[in-house]
Amino acid sequence: MKFAYRFSNLLGAVYRQGNLSFSKDGNAVISPVGNRVSVFDLKNNTSETLPISTTKNITCVGVSPDGSLAIVVDEDGAALLVSLITRAVLHHFHFHKPVSSIRFSPDGRKFVVTKENVALLYHAPGKQREFNAFVLDKSYYGPYDETTCIDWTDDSKCFVVGSKDMSTWVFGAERWANLIYYSLGGHKDIILGCFFEKDSLDLYTVSQDGALCVWESDTELDGLVLKKNCDKPGPRRQEGDDEEEEEDEDRVEGEESEVIRGKTETPKDKKEVKNVRYKHRSKHFFNKEGDFNNLTAAAYHKPTHILVTGFASGIFHLHELPEFNLIHSLSISDQRIASVAVNSSGDWIAFGCSRMGQLLVWEWQSESYVFKQQGHFNNMASLAYSPDGQYIVTGGDDGKVKVWNTNSGLCFVTFTEHTSSVTNVAFTSSGFVIVSASLDGTVRAYDLHRYRNFRTFTSPRPAQFSSLAVDVSGELVSAGAQDSFEIFLWSMQTGRLLEVLGGHEGPVSSLCFSPVQSILASASWDRTVRLWDMLDSWQVKETLPLTSDGLCVTYRPDGQELAVATLNGEISFWNPQTAAQTGSVTGRHDLETGRKETDKITAKQSAKGKSFTALCYSADGESILAGGHSKFVCIYNVKEQMLLKKFEISCNLSFDAMEEFLDRRKMTEFGSLALVDEGAGDGDGVDLSLPGVRRGDMSSRHFKPEIRVSSLRFSPTGRSWAATTTEGLLVYSLDGSLVFDPYDLDLDVTPASIRKQLRLQEWASAIVLAFRLNENALKQEVLEAVPHEQIPVVCGSLPDVYVEKLLGFVATCLEKSSHLQFYMTWAQNLLMLHGQKLKNRSASILPTLQSLQKSIQRHSDSLSKLCDFNMYNIRYAAALSKQKGIKRPIKEEEDPDEMMSEEMSEASLEESDMML
Repeated sequence: MKFAYRFSNLLGAVYRQGNLSFSKDGNAVISPVGNRVSVFDLKNNTSETLPISTTKNITCVGVSPDGSLAIVVDEDGAALLVSLITRAVLHHFHFHKPVSSIRFSPDGRKFVVTKENVALLYHAPGKQREFNAFVLDKSYYGPYDETTCIDWTDDSKCFVVGSKDMSTWVFGAERWANLIYYSLGGHKDIILGCFFEKDSLDLYTVSQDGALCVWESDTELDGLVLKKNCDKPGPRRQEGDDEEEEEDEDRVEGEESEVIRGKTETPKDKKEVKNVRYKHRSKHFFNKEGDFNNLTAAAYHKPTHILVTGFASGIFHLHELPEFNLIHSLSISDQRIASVAVNSSGDWIAFGCSRMGQLLVWEWQSESYVFKQQGHFNNMASLAYSPDGQYIVTGGDDGKVKVWNTNSGLCFVTFTEHTSSVTNVAFTSSGFVIVSASLDGTVRAYDLHRYRNFRTFTSPRPAQFSSLAVDVSGELVSAGAQDSFEIFLWSMQTGRLLEVLGGHEGPVSSLCFSPVQSILASASWDRTVRLWDMLDSWQVKETLPLTSDGLCVTYRPDGQELAVATLNGEISFWNPQTAAQTGSVTGRHDLETGRKETDKITAKQSAKGKSFTALCYSADGESILAGGHSKFVCIYNVKEQMLLKKFEISCNLSFDAMEEFLDRRKMTEFGSLALVDEGAGDGDGVDLSLPGVRRGDMSSRHFKPEIRVSSLRFSPTGRSWAATTTEGLLVYSLDGSLVFDPYDLDLDVTPASIRKQLRLQEWASAIVLAFRLNENALKQEVLEAVPHEQIPVVCGSLPDVYVEKLLGFVATCLEKSSHLQFYMTWAQNLLMLHGQKLKNRSASILPTLQSLQKSIQRHSDSLSKLCDFNMYNIRYAAALSKQKGIKRPIKEEEDPDEMMSEEMSEASLEESDMML
């Protein structure tokens, strides 16, 4: 049970690339983040990352009209059919080529995929189980260059495809006699959007140079005539056709599909059926002022006739069609808008900016933000949990400090005072102050009450701070410099520099205060760990010799052990009182590093230079997490000094150093094909990094980032741990519902015997049996069956071994259950009756108490907001009734506002007493 951690959420990144989509009700945004998919609930202000991942970065997502299915396609064309209800992968498929867009028909029966210059029409997966969920129906050939966008008519009879060859093609989903295909020109640049008008074949096309063409059809949708007695195989194939191989590739498992080829000439029909014709009605331009600005994304809402266009400068326009009236224009970013989506009601517009990692939802009628999130647009360097586990603070190479709510998964405050990379962050013991160190030569303290930077600590001479630590009292702040080899100490109260600790002969790589006494441990590249006594004139108490350069140092939560990671890949354990080494773990082989595409040596040889750079003890101190320049996070048992489990943090092959061996098929006599720049023409630069660059390239060039873990932290509640990686901030949580972990199990311990004890009203016996079976649903059933007045009696008669288990279960239930007073009564009685015994085991029970505190604090915050809201509403109603002359009969000496405030204050006092 202890190591049954599963990936639960991805924080620190909200959008990378690909198309944004809204859910069916329009209250949630589905956003591709790397090789994962995140769902942001705009009504409840929460985020969730689906437990699925592709092998490369996701490029397009198609959501079914009923909102139950999604098709996710990555850069190579590998597709996943995902259920948005059960969050499970239903089917795997491969399109063999990169896919530019995917779109379901409005009736949900078919979907179109565009790859290269082909549009493929598939039967959509049904509700019944199918052996092959993707059945190809027709292949449409028309454009000469890559296809870019798709749109359907409202009755699913036709669809339109835009292309990079500046043409737009209208195809029939069925074999219509008067419309097989129709080609439209009129543009001088790449088509970025093509949209049908509501219940019509009329068409709008938008190109990259900012031109909008309005096309009018002479036929209504009802005028389409189904072609009868047509032979199934379409036009004859010509020998030596280059596209035959692609057609065979698209057919899977003996599927029979129809091939429709578009020609520039209009097809002649022998029957007297009037063919569909299009007329160029008008043409409009977005760039009327003359400043050339590329159009990058477009979306159209048919019921309201609103066209939304995004530009490379971060500006977006709202126009009403077909008159092209400008409704709204606003700059929301200074970077290119990569994706635009409109929800079903047309009120909310979602924008994604890939370079900045921004996701915005704008309500255009009220001109306000519904949702505004931005991750770190460069690597995250460090993280820290708040003492109650409710918040996570992260620092990044972009110089920003962000605070995330672990319950909602969203960032609620960003501090931008640093002018260079943030190297380390920490919470004080109060949980309301954040301290951050940066390469700009400052250490800053932030207040979470007022959201401001209230202290700035600097050194006498400019120094780049690479490590940070705050003592238990929150009074002492220490930072280590990587250029002067010194440690600086400041007072949090006064902001003054107290002392400069010298003695290290190399850069100070890591600092850590003891949790139980005022002793500072510092690890350095000079192969020593020094213990500084803060109470004895800041003298060196002990010096621990290491076998290699020290990279990371951390204390066990009880302060009785010290762990140090060194450059040779070892983790050594020390007793800080005796300065004696108690054990070591050789973890170099557990890292299993991959081979970069530019490496001249094998992964096995390069692994000799890899090591752990991040360490963290678990909440109970029995195990330790370790991560470094690898895609694995290892968890070791400290006592046994053995590997317990390895977590693979990513399977995304878009990162470098993911695979142990290079692909032989990409190797040529001139080098690896992976290093050849294929996409320099689209303005994204080449794919090579500068020599020696690991963290990022600040020039215009981009490259494949290397997978690495920069920081690890265990939650104080012991229920989760987090890691800052190249992919983002990954949170792993305990999933108790999937683990059967009985305690003292016997043949007599069955659900039937437990319910029998409940019928006999043997409450304590039923609780003991339920905890021996250890099934959450059964434990909750038994606990909620106990009468309220019997809770003190049951708590007093419980054996000591079950008190801690029951308290932990109450803390878990309190976080999610609506029976607030009931579970608060259980917690109060357990703490009152067994408080002294629990105090003697405070070290082992601390995570449980912190989990309980987190749940109570969250309910207290939400209830206090609700009470304030109700109080203000009542005051407003009373003032309104006075204004209208409607007066209630009250005594002369009583004031209604005073009575109301007294009643509310009494209610809030009772509530706070109950909380305590």
